[in-house]
Amino acid sequence: MNRKYILPLIFGIVGTLILCSLGFWQLDRLDEKTEELAKIDATILADPVSVPEVPNEDRDQYLPVKAAGTVGPREITVLASVQKIGAGYRIISEFTLENGRRILLDRGFVAIPAKDAPRPVVAAEITGNLLWPDEMQSSTPPPDLDAGVWFGRDIPAMAKALDTEPVLLVQRSSTEPNLVTTPFPVDSSGIPNRHLEYVLTWFGLAIVWFGMTAFFLWRIRQRTV
Repeated sequence: MNRKYILPLIFGIVGTLILCSLGFWQLDRLDEKTEELAKIDATILADPVSVPEVPNEDRDQYLPVKAAGTVGPREITVLASVQKIGAGYRIISEFTLENGRRILLDRGFVAIPAKDAPRPVVAAEITGNLLWPDEMQSSTPPPDLDAGVWFGRDIPAMAKALDTEPVLLVQRSSTEPNLVTTPFPVDSSGIPNRHLEYVLTWFGLAIVWFGMTAFFLWRIRQRTV
């Protein structure tokens, strides 16, 4: 073999193998993430239990629960958006359980005009899921207290503002006679799973790398003929 081919051929083969190995690694991650999301969905839709005495994020994330109590008048409005509907607000209310414990209740979504509509105190049995949302980033603005708008569900801060435990129950259904919100229940659709995109990216780059190598070797051959 002509020595001029050796170095480009080595780079071409090694580069293609590395890119293909990254593609296969992402295939494995895709399988793992798909399995993880299936487990989360199964957890979300399992039979509800009582709110744990000492809820724990690592153990109780997505835990389905059922709780009876009183939805209080104090609330926090969190800027949100619903697909095909548009912008609006999540309503986070104080929820006093029958045993006296006070937790946060995500009642769901209201459109912008209903932000300041009256939502009276109501006794209800709520079914939903515990959630510790990962919404607060360094770029998230602080609450606009003058406008009464929050920009993310900050559990510790909301609990302090409403004088509750730092526990959030996201409503799926309620026995209240007249729902004043549209439930915005927990599901796995908001959990990112971009591994298929990464698979296509790495294998696509491998094809490009292989093609460039073949083209470079062809150019060398053309110059030596």
